[in-house]
Amino acid sequence: MQTPADGPAHTSSDSAEPTAADRHPYPSHWEADVVLRDGGTARIRPITAADADRLVSFFEQVSDESKYYRFFAPYPRLSAKDVHRFTHHDHVDRVGLAATVGGEFIATVRFDRIDAQGRPASAPADEAEVAFLVQDAHQGRGVASALLEHIAAVARERGIRRFAAEVLPANTKMVKVFTDAGYQQQRSFEDGVVRLELDLEPTDRSLAVQRAREQRAEARSVQRLLAPGSVAVIGVGRSPDGVGRGVLRNVLGAGFTGWLYAVNSALPEGATDIDGVPAHRSVRDIAEPVDLAVVAVPAERVPQAVADCGEHGVQGLVVISAGYAESGPEGRERQRELVRQARSYGMRIIGPNAFGVINTSPETRLNASLAPELPPAGRLGLFTQSGAIGIALLSRLHRRGSGLWGLSTCVSTGNRADVSGNDVLQYWYDDPDTDVALMYLESIGNPRKFTRLARRTAAVKPLVVVQGARHSGIAPTGHASAATRLPHATVSALLRQAGVIRVDTVTELVDAGLLLAGQPLPAGPRVAILGNSESLGLLTYDACVAEGLRPLPPLDLTTAASPDDFRTALAAALADEGSDAVVVTVIPSLGESTRQGEDKSLAAALRAAAASCPTKPVTVVHVELGGLAEALSAAASTGPRAAAIVDQVDQVDQVDQVDQVGQADQAGQADQAGQVGQTGQTAATPPAEPPAPTPRTDPPPHHRIPAYPAAERAVRALAEAVKYAQWRRDIAEPGKVPEYDDIDEQGAGELIERLLAKADDVRGVTLDADDAHDLLARYGIGVRRALPAPDADTAVRAAREAGYPVALKTTAPHLRHRPDLGGVRLDLADEEQLRRAYRELTHTLGRPAELRPVVQAMVARGVDTVVRAGHDPVAGAVLSFGLAGAASELLGDTAHRLIPVTDREAGNLVRSIRTAPLLFGWRGSAPVDTPALEELLMRLSRLVDDHPEVVTVSLEPVVVAQEGLSVLSASVRLAPPPARDDLGPRTLPAY
Repeated sequence: MQTPADGPAHTSSDSAEPTAADRHPYPSHWEADVVLRDGGTARIRPITAADADRLVSFFEQVSDESKYYRFFAPYPRLSAKDVHRFTHHDHVDRVGLAATVGGEFIATVRFDRIDAQGRPASAPADEAEVAFLVQDAHQGRGVASALLEHIAAVARERGIRRFAAEVLPANTKMVKVFTDAGYQQQRSFEDGVVRLELDLEPTDRSLAVQRAREQRAEARSVQRLLAPGSVAVIGVGRSPDGVGRGVLRNVLGAGFTGWLYAVNSALPEGATDIDGVPAHRSVRDIAEPVDLAVVAVPAERVPQAVADCGEHGVQGLVVISAGYAESGPEGRERQRELVRQARSYGMRIIGPNAFGVINTSPETRLNASLAPELPPAGRLGLFTQSGAIGIALLSRLHRRGSGLWGLSTCVSTGNRADVSGNDVLQYWYDDPDTDVALMYLESIGNPRKFTRLARRTAAVKPLVVVQGARHSGIAPTGHASAATRLPHATVSALLRQAGVIRVDTVTELVDAGLLLAGQPLPAGPRVAILGNSESLGLLTYDACVAEGLRPLPPLDLTTAASPDDFRTALAAALADEGSDAVVVTVIPSLGESTRQGEDKSLAAALRAAAASCPTKPVTVVHVELGGLAEALSAAASTGPRAAAIVDQVDQVDQVDQVDQVGQADQAGQADQAGQVGQTGQTAATPPAEPPAPTPRTDPPPHHRIPAYPAAERAVRALAEAVKYAQWRRDIAEPGKVPEYDDIDEQGAGELIERLLAKADDVRGVTLDADDAHDLLARYGIGVRRALPAPDADTAVRAAREAGYPVALKTTAPHLRHRPDLGGVRLDLADEEQLRRAYRELTHTLGRPAELRPVVQAMVARGVDTVVRAGHDPVAGAVLSFGLAGAASELLGDTAHRLIPVTDREAGNLVRSIRTAPLLFGWRGSAPVDTPALEELLMRLSRLVDDHPEVVTVSLEPVVVAQEGLSVLSASVRLAPPPARDDLGPRTLPAY
């Protein structure tokens, strides 16, 4: 770390003699690509003996002042002894990492294990001195912060718990890097040196700092792609039908406000432009900086294009070219190499096989995509992994007009080899131009991170997602993603838990997005219905019931209703405290000439009434009423963003485009700016830096009333808004993960360690009943004993020990938890009944050795339930609950929550299954002890969260009585903890 942004720290062990040769093999798992503060990338890797020349070159480029801060004395050059010491590590007691760009060092960090006296030591010593050095040209990019995260993770892996660093008092930036990391620290001052000691155990603050830095860096990396000051299109051929030529036309047609260049390796001698755009044979021939390159050349020529861009300092790439992972194994390897090559130069990639990027901001007006026109500007952000779906969505949104229902940005990533939906979510989170995020996903590369980012984003703006390939369970060719064992319904429920508005079709994606962009969130599920058609009102009522809303009786205004009647009725419905939203149903009047005039009057009447109560959403269901849609599309005022354009969704989801009054001058100025910037003769002012995170928490201006051609579509969109609004209210009081005094976390951990150590299979072990019960008991979960009964006499002795009445049941795998097959006999009051039941059981179902019968004391009657927890490779730790029995399994009536579960979530989990009324006194039955059930759920959640080695737990059945509950059977499986790709230091997906 160096001045002025990052300063080096000195270590006393720098003068120590190096030890013997490396004791451990090269730790390749420490290699990682990271996004830096400015949005560029760097590669972090261990330093090896082969790096001697790189280290010398790096040191020569460091200023004398930085060297002084590092070594506390003038240090003009490294001696051969220094080079050997700094490049030879044992990867245990002495570790060195380097950050590289273009294969060259830009920063280094190392630690040396020391004892209590500060002398070189080996394990079990758990302290190390750490020192950083960042090249002056790369200061201020957050390199040191990223290196600190990675070297701390390495240290923890090697059993080091504390870092010590000595810093000169003037090196305040270095001190700040340590302080801002969020670790517990101690500071002392002695002999003119500040000594810092950091406890490397992650804290809530260190994790928060890490994720905040991650967000800023990844958001910045996407902004560099969406708001470049200059663009080069590579692969602009002579044919007007070529892809590169088409992209160039699209950038030109959008009126891009920055510099634009065309690149054609076969440019004729003496030619200086293509379509009026300055042309060159290579990016390296361009004299000015290039921020973004759009690559549209055959796949075999892409490596050279990427190398040219990297050498020229291009910041990011949009790779339109196909022929990568979507084409098979050879293409997949080509894709990996593409990502490795781009990252080696610090560049990020959208693509390959991408549709492109769009930014409608007047300051940028970028259409670096295959879309022939720039969509109208608006407040919707769009992300899609499919070019075909991107085209469909753009065509539907393109004709909604400007303003709220246009696009802010669009990113279509194709194979998403690098930039993914997670990165775009980071950008949208604090993007002031995006109020609603729409995403079409075919796969999720890092689901745990997506869930985390979705939850944070949804807390400030709606996130609507439709997922393709959800039933096939197969990721599209070219997408690297883990496979889940969970059914689609479960994944959908977990996404909803994170605040995601999950819809099933592209049409529903647009429907929900338009409502959320133009209307306030409803305060509840109560819906008023009014209109001039009794039948259409009843259809709307039925649709509301089907979607779980609470509709009020429809108000029929009759077909004779005038616009004034609509205005009066709508104003009254909005003023009614018993309604939270209003659906207006409209059928056309007879007579073309009459209808056109009434349409405009009706639109004005609805807008006026809606304006009287801007806190409640209004939607319109219309039947072939084009005139009304056009009238509602007319501007309501000349104020900024005040147009009231309704979404005329006819049978093919098309609406007329209507310009927004109040933005015409702005659009005209943008067009003029675009004409100036098109030819590259004048560069517009570069886009400003993004503002500090200030996500919208207030509702957007509500000047647009969305209209739908079918009641079902309007109500479904409204229902999604109701559920999302409820989620927003719930997270305001999220509940807490309770602490229980009787939990023995340490004892459970020691037991798990012993059981795994003696397991025959390194992949894990299913615990026997005694060990499973012992482990669960340490978290306050008691399991009723089941005594083996291999013969009738043993069964009788077991019953005497347990106490009559007893149950006799089989535990064979094919009969377990299948009372419908007759493998259970209950309420056996004495020895005679027990022996008779034993004979019947073995006579009917098979020999005792096959049945594995057990005897168990009867418990209080109640409702049989099933509680499970486990680790899914995609979703992470999941807690599941449902009622026991074939009916619940057949209907899939099981609810799920991500672990850890709060007290509020446990209560919602119990109540979220369709058969929940059976727990609360259905048809006059006595309610059962649901608080005890919720406590069991939270205790099991704590066990799995505290000990990731507990990979599956099944409690079945759990009998919930009027007072208390009984766990009658439990199974537990342990395994080495699964890898977590959402914890640890920041990294990009490995390639």
